[in-house]
Amino acid sequence: MTRLVVRAPNWIGDVVLSLGALRDLRRNFPDARLVVLARDSVRDLYRAVPEVDATLAAGDFTSTVESLHGAFDAAVLFTNSLRSALEVCAARIPERWGYPTDGRGLLLTRAPLPPAEVRGKSEVYYYRAMLAGVGLAVSAEPDTSLACPEDWRERGRALLGDPGAGWVGLNAGAAFGKAKRWLPERYAAVAERLGRRTGARVAILGSASERPLAERIAALLPTPPRILCGDTDLGGLVGVLAELRLLISNDSGPMHLAAALGTPTLAVFGPTDWRETAPRGARSAIVRQHVPCAPCKLRECPIDHRCMREVTVDRVATAAQEMFA
Repeated sequence: MTRLVVRAPNWIGDVVLSLGALRDLRRNFPDARLVVLARDSVRDLYRAVPEVDATLAAGDFTSTVESLHGAFDAAVLFTNSLRSALEVCAARIPERWGYPTDGRGLLLTRAPLPPAEVRGKSEVYYYRAMLAGVGLAVSAEPDTSLACPEDWRERGRALLGDPGAGWVGLNAGAAFGKAKRWLPERYAAVAERLGRRTGARVAILGSASERPLAERIAALLPTPPRILCGDTDLGGLVGVLAELRLLISNDSGPMHLAAALGTPTLAVFGPTDWRETAPRGARSAIVRQHVPCAPCKLRECPIDHRCMREVTVDRVATAAQEMFA
């Protein structure tokens, strides 16, 4: 195989968790040209992955097929959709590897079933098991790290300002429903306590739609934080995360980015399965409360949100102070 294309996952967290498999693929084909096909929302992230030679934009069906046609010897699908298999099949890529999910098994030339032993484990093992299933060697310890490009880091410094400060990031939002969000007033209480005890400065991260949430937290703090919601593209976000002393976050894409960059990352988990999507790395930790209904994986809690309400300020603040130090 001299020309490989990898269909990337569609969401930031999944991209990070698939990096171990991507690096295993590179180790199996060290001299191949390795290209990643990705949505624009995650495509730039592969600038921080030196094993990738180039990227292509995953657009509409016709344009994607045209960009792939005749250009590759094998396609490796980290997505589970029927459409991604149809695209590489229509592009007449000879070898097409992936799980036979979404009724696409007949479109693939190698289609191992997901092994039972990856259930209830980090998603990094789900991606790597597919490579093992098609006959490739996989490493004992998956590497999901990111290397922040220097121009992104400089943008992060410019957005934060005050380079001598010890910055703590708060990521109090989360996509796909409110159930993944720890209470904003508790984020504020942790930030206030951490600032008082360590002198840390606070930056609140998130999308433009999460600015009202950030302003709600800011109103509860004695010292105005830096609100960056909506002010960062993907590169700027990575640069900011790389400059933090600590990120406190819900289960989210920024959580995975920070952990992959080696930034100390403390995540509050509620309805999502910590066994599958916890941040990777020795400088990451989670806080969660055992309740019988978690992980339910629901976007909205139908009862009293006890999985998050029972996570106390004291627990998170104590863990945050230890990690900051």
